Amino acid sequence: MTEELVAALLKGSDTFEFKHLFEIVHERLRARNAASGGEEMLRLRAYEKLQNLVSRGMVKKSGRKYSGLAPLAKASTAADVPPLAVR
Repeated sequence: MTEELVAALLKGSDTFEFKHLFEIVHERLRARNAASGGEEMLRLRAYEKLQNLVSRGMVKKSGRKYSGLAPLAKASTAADVPPLAVR
């Protein structure tokens, strides 16, 4: 869920209202067959994740619009590094 939120926010320099952002994320999750638990539960989880990113200073909230900031891009590239295998 968080990866899809980050990807949508970083895709352009656009700002998104939550409804439009959720539609993008939900469509991507359905394409990956990863949308489980019902749409309302996904909406709540997405909103919670988005607010977490806002509180961490990675996403800017202006009124009802959200946009990704530079720390979000840095965090997403760090998250793309696969974890070390534990033996």
